[in-house]
Amino acid sequence: MDAKKIEDIARQINDSIPAGVKDFAGNLEQRIKTVLQQQLGKLDVVSREELDVQHQLLLRLRQRVDQLEQEVAAMKRDQDS
Repeated sequence: MDAKKIEDIARQINDSIPAGVKDFAGNLEQRIKTVLQQQLGKLDVVSREELDVQHQLLLRLRQRVDQLEQEVAAMKRDQDS
């Protein structure tokens, strides 16, 4: 998850907390952002860019497998003839 999204989530959480609680807690938004980053860092996630790269790689591999299957089928037909 990118830093901008984490900041937005932290800001939304911070904005939803009553003013009196915010004053008591000090810099709550920064603390929330830090906790979010730590917890999200523990998750096994990839960026959208990494996902797109893997998706393209998978598509190319699928095309190659299809091509090889067709070649094997043609070779079997030639052998049977």
